[in-house]
Amino acid sequence: MQWTTRVIKPVAFMLCLLPLLWLLADGLQHHLGANPVEKISHRTGDWTLRLVLLTLMITPLRRLTGWNVLIRLRRMLGLYSFFYACLHFLSWLVFDHFFDLHEIVKDIIKRPYITVGFAAFVLLIPLAVTSTNRWIKRLGSRWVQLHQLVYVIATGGVLHYLWLVKADVRRPVIYALLLAVLLAYRAWVRRRTNSTAVPRPMTQSKAA
Repeated sequence: MQWTTRVIKPVAFMLCLLPLLWLLADGLQHHLGANPVEKISHRTGDWTLRLVLLTLMITPLRRLTGWNVLIRLRRMLGLYSFFYACLHFLSWLVFDHFFDLHEIVKDIIKRPYITVGFAAFVLLIPLAVTSTNRWIKRLGSRWVQLHQLVYVIATGGVLHYLWLVKADVRRPVIYALLLAVLLAYRAWVRRRTNSTAVPRPMTQSKAA
């Protein structure tokens, strides 16, 4: 198990880094097309959503396959999704608005897909900050409750992508269907857990 962990984590780390290296290589070779800003924004956004969904898949995959080592990748995948979300946000902040605060606020209010995307990004921040062992111990059970926001974030990311796309909606629809399956699985597990829970015996009231 130890050697598996030592191998799988570095491999996963490099695989998560490949989209950025690929993007940089395309940029250096001028392969980003006629609108490189749009390409950068779309690719960083795509990988943000993919990694969020992949993070949500870890627990179901572990339960279905018995590969407990997968749970060690969840934090890394979550932090990488935040990393690509930061790149996606910065590409919009810098290239689209050049740090113009007035235009940024106006864009957030005016366009629903920007509003929901910005909200999802803001919700990602506390999850990234509290991903350390110290915060897990400090928050206790509240940590689990806080990190349930990842489902809200994933939903916001799917809506952001779906509302952004004007013609070909196949990719965001695929992401939406995958998220629906993950949410349905989570609801099923919760229902099954509640139905199999042993009820506590009722305490007898003292005689008056």
